[in-house]
Order: sequence, then structure tokens, then C-alpha cells
Amino acid sequence: MSNKVFNVLFLCTGNSARSILAESILSKEGHGRFRAFSAGSMPKPEVNPLAIDTLRSLGYPTQGLHSKSWDEFEKADAPVMDFVFTVCDNAAGEVCPIWPGHPQTAHWGIEDPAAVQGTLIEQKQAFAAAFRHLKNRISVFVALPMERLDKNTLSAQLHEIGRQDGASAGSLKTP
Repeated sequence: MSNKVFNVLFLCTGNSARSILAESILSKEGHGRFRAFSAGSMPKPEVNPLAIDTLRSLGYPTQGLHSKSWDEFEKADAPVMDFVFTVCDNAAGEVCPIWPGHPQTAHWGIEDPAAVQGTLIEQKQAFAAAFRHLKNRISVFVALPMERLDKNTLSAQLHEIGRQDGASAGSLKTP
């Protein structure tokens, strides 16, 4: 078994909900095998409070979570990513930076819980659903036998994860 710790970056346009949820989930579920990060192309001024509430209510870490630009990960002292996942269709359609190290990439789009208009209960349900879909994807991801998969097989597996239940329309397109 490899002792390598993989760096994983979750991208979303605003970096205030889905990518934040994914960062926290992987931080806990990765059991030290993964370092999770998140960023956005046009980050919001703050993390959506319902994202933080959802994570706290389910026992996931929230310390240090904040919206940030993906520009932070282009700097010379930034960690080199092994994996970069877009979790919103807008970010997947944007021209992303060229990441040092040529990480594996995939689109794991799910609907934006922050876009739900309605009662507080309906909004919380949307965040709970987004959390569930991301946790399912991340659980499959962390169970992959990274050291035994060639690059093409791993890429196919990553794209298939993005097509799981709850996938947005952009995730269902063939890569």
C-alpha cells in the first residue's frame, strides 16, 4: 500500500457551497490519504451559512473553510494537485488554469443547493441532498485502489463517479 498523500482540488464558480461541502467531506472521509482543497473562479465573499450548518449538523469539519479564488493554486508555493474535480456545470465550462503536475480531472456536477428558492426547510433539504451526493462520490473515490490503476482506467473511473445519482446535466455528457 502506498503512503502517498493525494492533493485534491474541488472547483465551483462561487466556492461557497458544493466545493466547500466536498472539501470538508474528503478531509474527514479521506482518512489522511488525501488533502482536500476548494476554490472558485469567481468566489463569493463568504461561505454559504447553510453549507456550514449542514456540515456541522453531520459532524464534518468546518474550521478554516473559506471562499477563495483558484488563482491561489497557481502560485509557486501552492500544493501540486493530483486530482481536480469541478462540482458545478458553470465551472466545468470555464477555461481552467493549467495546473502544475497535470492532475487527473473529472466533472462531478450536482445541482446548486444555494440556488434553491423556497422555505428554509426546502433550502436545508437541498443542502442535505448535495451533501449526500458528494459524500457518495467521495466514498467511491477514496475506495479506488489508486496504486493499482493505470492512468486511463483511473480517468474512466473518475468520470463514471461523476455520473452517479444526483448528477447534473453537465455530468451526464460523455467526456
